[in-house]
Amino acid sequence: MGIVQKDAIRTSAISFLGLILGYLNKGFLFVLLFSRAQVGLVNLVMNVALLFAQFSNLGTIYSTWRFFPFFRNKERKHFGFLLANLLIVCVGIAVFSLVIWFLKDSIVANYERNSHLFVDNYYMVIPLGIAIVFFQLFENHLRGMQENVLPVFLQDVVLRLCTSLLLLLTFLKVLSFNQFFVCYVSIHFIAPIYLLVFLIRKGELHFSFRSIQISKRFQRIIVSYTSFSYVNSLAALLVVSIDSLMIAKYNGLTETGIYTTTLLLISAVLFPYRSVIRVSSPLIAKQWKDRNLKGMLSLYQKSSSIGLMLGIIGFLIVWLPINELFSFVPGYEAGIWVFFFLMIGRIIDMYFGLNGVILSTSKKYKSDFAFTLLLIICVYGFNLYLIPKYGIVGAAISTGFVYVVYNFLRGWYIFRVYQMNPFQVSQVKLLGFLFVFLGFYYTSSYLSNGFSFISSNILRILLKEIILFFGFLIPIYWLNLEPETTGYIRGWIKSKIKKY
Repeated sequence: MGIVQKDAIRTSAISFLGLILGYLNKGFLFVLLFSRAQVGLVNLVMNVALLFAQFSNLGTIYSTWRFFPFFRNKERKHFGFLLANLLIVCVGIAVFSLVIWFLKDSIVANYERNSHLFVDNYYMVIPLGIAIVFFQLFENHLRGMQENVLPVFLQDVVLRLCTSLLLLLTFLKVLSFNQFFVCYVSIHFIAPIYLLVFLIRKGELHFSFRSIQISKRFQRIIVSYTSFSYVNSLAALLVVSIDSLMIAKYNGLTETGIYTTTLLLISAVLFPYRSVIRVSSPLIAKQWKDRNLKGMLSLYQKSSSIGLMLGIIGFLIVWLPINELFSFVPGYEAGIWVFFFLMIGRIIDMYFGLNGVILSTSKKYKSDFAFTLLLIICVYGFNLYLIPKYGIVGAAISTGFVYVVYNFLRGWYIFRVYQMNPFQVSQVKLLGFLFVFLGFYYTSSYLSNGFSFISSNILRILLKEIILFFGFLIPIYWLNLEPETTGYIRGWIKSKIKKY
C-alpha cells in the first residue's frame, strides 16, 4: 500500500483543493447567478457528454488498464499502444458525432415539453464529449505509467479555476449565460491539449504507424476483452446518468438542477476514495500479470477498509449539519433526502472498493456484464415507478437501494470464484463505534432541541463538526479502529518528529 498511500495522499490533497473550488463554483456561484433550470441544463449536458465520451472511447480506457503493463517498454515505444488507442478514439468520435446529428429529432422529442433549454443547446454535447474522451484517454495512459498527479491537478484545479473566472465575468455581466456556457465547454479542452503536448514531449506518443507493433494474437485478446468491457462500462455510466436524464424528462430541468447540485455533496464524500481507486487500479492489473492473488487480496481488504472509513466520515461531515448547509441555498431543500439515500448506496460501493476493478481485469470479466445489466434494468425499472410518485427522492431511493444489492452480489461472486472478500474484524469494530457515536449525538441533539441554543447556522455547523471530531475521529485514531489509516498517520507524525 506504500505507492497507493503516497500517491493517494498527494492526489487527495489536490482533489481537496479542487473540491473547495467546486463548492465555490457549483455550490455557491452557480446557485447565485443562474436559475435552477440553467443549473440543470449545465449538469444535464455534462451527463450526456459523459455518455458520448463513453461511447466514443470504444473500450480503449479499459484496454489500457488491463494490457498496458504488458506493452510498457520505453525503448520499443510501448509498441505504439497509445497511438493505436488514439486512432480508435478518433473513429469513435466520428461515428457517434454522426449518430448525435442524425438522431436529434428522436432524442429531443423526449425533452421538448419539460426541458426546452436542453433542446436549444443539444449540440453542445459533441464538443464537450470530445474534450472528455481525449482527457480520459491520456489520463489513463498516465495512470498506467503511475503518473497520477498531473491529470488530477489539471482536472480538479486548473479547470475549476477557469470556471471560477468565467463565473466572475458572468457576475460582472461581461458574459451572458449563453456566452458563459460556450466558454465553459471550451475550457474543457485545456487539460487534454496540455496532456497531449506533455506525452509527446515525454516520448510517450509517436505519430508513426510503424510504431504500432501489436501482434495479431494480442489484438484478438484485446478486442475480446475491450468489447465486453466497453458494453459493460456503457451500462455502468448509464446507471450514473439515468437519474438526471429521467428527471429532466418527467419533472423538468428545475428538479434536475436540485438533484445534480446535491450530487456535489456526494462528490465531497467520494473525492478521497476516487484517489485511492485511481492509484490502485493499475496495481490490480499488475497483480493479475504477476499472478499474485495474495497481494491482490491484501490490496482489496486494505482499500475496502479505507473506503468504508472515508465513506462514513464523509457522510457524517455532511449529514450532521445537513439542514444548516441547505439553509444557504433556498429552494434546494428537497436535496436533503436525496443525499441520504444516495449515500447509503455509495458507502456500500466504497466499502466493496476494488471489486469492480478486480472483476473487470480478470479472466471472468465477461460475467461483470451480467451484474451491470441487472443494475441498469433495476435502476430504470424502479425509477419508472418512483420518480413519478416521489420525484427526485424516489430516484435517490432507487439508485441507493440498487447499489447496495449490486455490490453485495458482485462481492459474493468474487468470493465464490477467487476466495477473496473485503471483510476484516476491524471493520466490525468501526461500525460498532459508529452506532455508539450516533446514539450519543442524537441523544444530545434531542435534549438540546437540535442545539437551538445557538442561533447562528454557521456556529451550529462548527459545533456539530467539533462533536464529530472529538467524539468520532479522535477515538478512531487512539483506539486504532482503522489500522491502515491510523498506521499511516502515526508513521507520518513520527517521521516529522524525527526531522526536528
